Formats: sequence, C-alpha cells, structure tokens
Amino acid sequence: MPIFAYKALAANGSVTTGEIDATDRPEALRLLDRKGLQPVHLRETTGVVRGAKKTDGKGKPADSARAAATAKAEAKAEGKEAPIPDGPIKLKRQEVILFTEELADMLGAGLQLEPALKSMENRQELGNLKAVSFKVRQIVRDGVNFSAALKKVSPSFGPLYCSLAAAGEASGALDTILKRQAHYLKTLAELQARLILAMIYPSFLVLAGVGVSVVFVTVLIPQLTALIESSGGKMPLGATILISLSDFLSKWWLVVVLALVAAFIFFKAWKDNEANQPVWDRMKLRLPLIGRVIASRFYVQFLETMANLVSNGLPLLRALELSRDATQNRSLRDQLNKVIDQVGDGRAFSKALIRNGAFPPLLIDMISVGEQTGKIDQSLRRAAERYDKELDKDLQRIMALIMPTVLIIMAGLIGTMAYLMITAIFQTISNLGK
Repeated sequence: MPIFAYKALAANGSVTTGEIDATDRPEALRLLDRKGLQPVHLRETTGVVRGAKKTDGKGKPADSARAAATAKAEAKAEGKEAPIPDGPIKLKRQEVILFTEELADMLGAGLQLEPALKSMENRQELGNLKAVSFKVRQIVRDGVNFSAALKKVSPSFGPLYCSLAAAGEASGALDTILKRQAHYLKTLAELQARLILAMIYPSFLVLAGVGVSVVFVTVLIPQLTALIESSGGKMPLGATILISLSDFLSKWWLVVVLALVAAFIFFKAWKDNEANQPVWDRMKLRLPLIGRVIASRFYVQFLETMANLVSNGLPLLRALELSRDATQNRSLRDQLNKVIDQVGDGRAFSKALIRNGAFPPLLIDMISVGEQTGKIDQSLRRAAERYDKELDKDLQRIMALIMPTVLIIMAGLIGTMAYLMITAIFQTISNLGK
C-alpha cells in the first residue's frame, strides 16, 4: 500500500507531520480529515516503508495501517461514514437552492470555501447534499476550480449556474453571486408553482371542453345527421362541416395522433441540434409575451453579474467576457460578442451598446451616466433593479392573461358547435312542418 507523507494543522493550531498508509491521495485526505487534521502538504513517498513508525494526529507513534483501520471503524461507529454514490449525483431544485443558500451564508460569514463545504458535509439533515459537498470538497482540495467541480459532481447545477460560479470565483464575490443565484432559483420555483396553481382551473375547463366536443362528434352529430336525412331536409353548411370533421376523425384519428407525435419529435430534434440553436433562440425572443420575459430576465442577470464583477475590481472587458459565458441564449451571446470586440478595440461601453443597436435606450442611458460619474457598478445595479421590476410586471401580466384566454377559447369552441347544432335542429323542425 502506498505511503503518503503529510504536514497538517491540528485542531489546536499546532503543526504536525507524519506518514499515513492509503490506497490513493483522496483516501489519504479522508483519513486525515477523520483525525481532525487540515493538510498543508501531502505527497506520496517513493516505495513502501516496512515497519516504519508514523505519528498520529497528536504526534504519537502509531502503526499507520492500524490507525487507518481504527479511524475507519470509529467513523463507522459514529455514523459519520456514509456511502458516497459513484458518478454524477442528481439533485432536486429545492436541494440546489438549499445548497446555494447554505454555502452563500457560510462564505458571507467569512468561512473559506473548503471549510464551508466541510461544515455542510457534517450536517445530518442535508441528505444528498452531504455526498455533493463531500465530492466537491475533494475535487476543490486537489486544486480544481469550484465551478469545474460542480460540473463534474452533479448535472443539476447546469451550465448557467457553473458559469456564474466561475464569474464569482474570478471576481472574489462568490458569496454574492451565489446569493443572487439562489434568489433567481427561488423566483423560478415560485413562478412555476404559481403557474401550476393558476392552470388547475383552466385545465379542468379544457378537459370539460374536450369531453363535450367528443360527445358532440361521436353521439350528437350522428343522431342529428340521421334526423335530417329522415326528414329529407338540406344539411346546413356548418353542420356539414362538423359532420365531415367527425367522419374524418373517426376514420383517421390514429394517423392524426401519429402525425402530431412525429411532428413533436421532429421539432425537438431540430431544436436540440447545435446548428439550429441560434435560430431557435432568436425565435424565442420574438414570441409574444414570452420573448419580453426572456429579454428582461437576460438584462437582470447580465446587469447584476456585471455590477458584482466590476465592483470587485475586475476590468470591464473581463467582466463582459464572464457575463457572456453566463448567457445561455445564443442570439444574445452573439450580441455580447460584438460589444466585447468593440470594447476591446477601445470603444466606451455605452458607445459599443449604441453601435450594436440591440439594447434598450434606458439601459444604455443608465450605463452612460455611470461612465460619466465613475460609478458604473452602481449604475449597473440600479439598472438591474429597474429591469427586475419590469420582469415582475411582465410575469404578473402573463399570469393574469392565462385564465381569460382559456375561457375565451373554450367558450368560442363550445359555443360554435352548440350554435351549429341548434341551427341544424331548428332547420330540421322547419322542414318537418312543411
């Protein structure tokens, strides 16, 4: 078994050195953790020293293999050792929010990243987050960036989250970035909850409308057809259309369903194709109501990220590059690339935005004021607050339009069918009276 020489800090602040047997470096780090030691230097010695004496965490000689076995047994007996799943760990959105809030609070209180992750790892009520904290801490300890560690450990954090974490690391404002991201995730979760709640009643209306339509098409219209044909009357145009539609659906409903499924699969494949994503992102920005929400969300996130990066001393060009990396919409990212090229050529930030032509005048004016006063970070933050309010208004407007839109559509559908049916019935009665 390999032997690792270490130099570490004990809990009382003293420095201790020694050697420890472990299968690999991560195992050696875990063994030192269980002894309460914070490693300063750890390296694998050449060869295996037989019968050598090592020191334990208190500086006393001990057989390293026996000490490792004892530490493992003690950790298991205390319930500290839990099975760590292999491969990426999937988290629920609430778990991602909890992880972000906990870590942001600890970093904001002055803890360094690794001790903060260690503290989260020791919490008993965090569930899957214990395993995530453990894995992230091990990767960070080996010299990997926090954002890269998140990407390796769990796909639940996503590209946007990891890009913002990288921006926070570069600017030294990781706690602030994480707080902003936690707020964003909570807002998104609340929006989805409100949307689900608001869609319950319209969903019942849609189901009722579909049920009534099925009854019309499968029961009432065939009976009406037989009645009109027996009376020798002429079929009204609206009733003729309904009957034709009923006959078509009764014969070809399976083909219609398969065609809809095939169209959905084709659209999803087209949308997920890397070459088509810029086109799809541009289309999303042009959608009624939804496009405005996507744009407002981008402005809020872009301005907040820029404000945090600039206020922590990053050059404007580097802040723009990190903000671009945190932007998922390809169309908006292309616009930022044009701005970055112009700023890199020496053009002022506000002038580059004006020359680009894709950014709103209000945003450009507020940034221009910040450039003139030398307080661009404050101007960026005020602009972010302004667009955050606009985003909230847009979301409330969409929520308010859902109910009446569904009601109007269903009332129009059912009302049209009922009108055509009643017209046909009255015409049949008129024919019988002649």
